[in-house]
Amino acid sequence: MESGAYGASLAGGAFDFLNFVKQPQTILRFLSWIFAIVVFATITAEGYVNPAERQEAKCMFNNNDSACSYGVGIGILAFLACVVFIILDAYFPQISNAKERKYIVCGDLVFSGAWTFLWFVCFCVLANQWSNTTDTANVASDAARAVVAFSFFSIITWALLTYFAYSRYRQGVSDFDQDYRDPANDQTTPYPASPYPSSGPEGYQQSPFTHSQERPGEYQPPAY
Repeated sequence: MESGAYGASLAGGAFDFLNFVKQPQTILRFLSWIFAIVVFATITAEGYVNPAERQEAKCMFNNNDSACSYGVGIGILAFLACVVFIILDAYFPQISNAKERKYIVCGDLVFSGAWTFLWFVCFCVLANQWSNTTDTANVASDAARAVVAFSFFSIITWALLTYFAYSRYRQGVSDFDQDYRDPANDQTTPYPASPYPSSGPEGYQQSPFTHSQERPGEYQPPAY
């Protein structure tokens, strides 16, 4: 049970790179990695504008620096997380301990679910701030639209990663339930045989002190 738990192959097998690359989970992590780069790199490179009448640069999303900082922070953390989870996915089949596999799957499930929600918030904030932006003359409009669009794409990829992580978690739980049986409820577990011989269909044992009822009161001399 431990070597094949949580949807992975048996531990100790050779690493198949082509099979690993073709896995849907690997493809989604790579796409999420690309989308995160687009979001935080675009905001960092073109997200701040410095008009002539201002001394300091402001965020292109309605001059809201918090919106740009939020997008950059979410993107960088998503970028790093994708790298970490890709490495863990490659190393996952080599882990023979079911508890360690469970910790990785649970961490993937929690993080993917959280980042699905955070990307949704990021998309809503950036889309709202861009729709309220009035001064678009000095702003790279294509860059702003790309940030909003790839934030939306990130919601989809991270939601699918959450689904795959939940499927692996359910598979690991079902494998544990099938392999584990409570000895108290297992009818196939043999009970130890009684050390005393039994006679009769219900295991009744005749008393060692027998008394003949044919001649009551008759004296019987002891046998030597």
